[in-house]
Amino acid sequence: MLSSLAFSVPFLLAGLQAATVNAVPTISAVGSKFFYENGTQFYIKGIAYQLTPSDPLVDTAQCKRDIARMSELGANSIRVYHVDPSANHKGCMTALADAGIYLWVDLDTFTTQIEQTSPQWNQTQFDRFTEVLDEFQKYENTAGVLVGNEVLTTAEGSAAAPYVLAAARDVKAYRDQKGYREIPVGYSAADIADLRPMLQNYLGCSTNTSERLDFYSLNAYEWCGDSSYQQSGYNMLQKNATDYPIPIFFSETGCNTPKPRTFEDQSAIFGDQMVDTWSGSIIYEWIEETNNYGLISYGPSVKPATATATSIEDGFTRQGTPTPVSPDFDNLKSQWATLNPTGVALSDYKKSATGLSIECPASTSGGWDVDPSAPLPTLGQTYKKGSGSSATTSGGSGASSTGASATSSSTKEGAAFAVSASSPMTERLLAGSIVLSGMLGALALWL
Repeated sequence: MLSSLAFSVPFLLAGLQAATVNAVPTISAVGSKFFYENGTQFYIKGIAYQLTPSDPLVDTAQCKRDIARMSELGANSIRVYHVDPSANHKGCMTALADAGIYLWVDLDTFTTQIEQTSPQWNQTQFDRFTEVLDEFQKYENTAGVLVGNEVLTTAEGSAAAPYVLAAARDVKAYRDQKGYREIPVGYSAADIADLRPMLQNYLGCSTNTSERLDFYSLNAYEWCGDSSYQQSGYNMLQKNATDYPIPIFFSETGCNTPKPRTFEDQSAIFGDQMVDTWSGSIIYEWIEETNNYGLISYGPSVKPATATATSIEDGFTRQGTPTPVSPDFDNLKSQWATLNPTGVALSDYKKSATGLSIECPASTSGGWDVDPSAPLPTLGQTYKKGSGSSATTSGGSGASSTGASATSSSTKEGAAFAVSASSPMTERLLAGSIVLSGMLGALALWL
């Protein structure tokens, strides 16, 4: 009997060890950089992956086919704009993790996104955002979440900026109250000259870390064709981002005029000119559609009126064997193959990261119309157009937004929040220790 136990226990311990070792390392934001758990700096090589309009992370078989091609490219990240939080994402997220690929997911939808023309931040939006967070916080390869994509597109839309920040503040408060891992919360901005760099600085300048983004990202298509660091304007993007206190990266890039795309901007982003400031880039986009930005095709376009297959949406097949678009796919693959920055070790960087700060932009007449000293909107408030600063709102509860969000989520869950360990690695070791203790206790009782 004892010999049987001696044979079984090592296999049980091996299974426990495998469960721990196979877990993908989480990503965290420290100062202006991202890091793996082991302290190695993380740079994003990503693809915008909205294969299907509703949710591309529900078809495990298709995910695996696409992931094989993503790995061939050298991608370590995808960005997904829309998901269904009630769907089952385990298969795709596990397959991505197995390939070392991380997810950056938008929390909003077309019906809950913050609008620059009449910005508001209400309970419906908050509930939708947190439903997506609830679903994807379960996966350790969720690298970050975004509270908006190109909400502000004109200088006249600057009044929406406080609402973007209010959403980030409340999502972060909810994340922390629930005891979730500190998944970074950020925003993806349109590259608008009239807003640059005021929006960028406003969203990252607060000395109160609960009222600023965890990261900022930019959709930029300035580097087109045979260009250069100076000609493209990347030198100005670099100047504006120097000494920025939170991570910054390109959440969309890859100008397609003229064709073919050569992705030469990647050598600047991952090279000496920008690599100490920027944390990488996400290429737009995976599937070839009418806009001709695709890296992959599943077949020729089909007239929507004649399309009968369920795999066809908006005139394009979205399932099957991913075929590279030539020569764009190989051009990106060749670029990324030569760009492998090592960055800085967290142990060497951590002390200097605590002193990073940037001045908040002042409000200007006829331009950036946001008072940086004004309180952020509270949950349930709506901007009153034509009333000046973002402090003028209506319909609010009068309580702080953080408090309102915390109360509503606590009531909704109907349970106290668990105390979390100091780091994801600690949590896994603690869980392993508990399981192992239980096994040994059961063994002792059995003997």
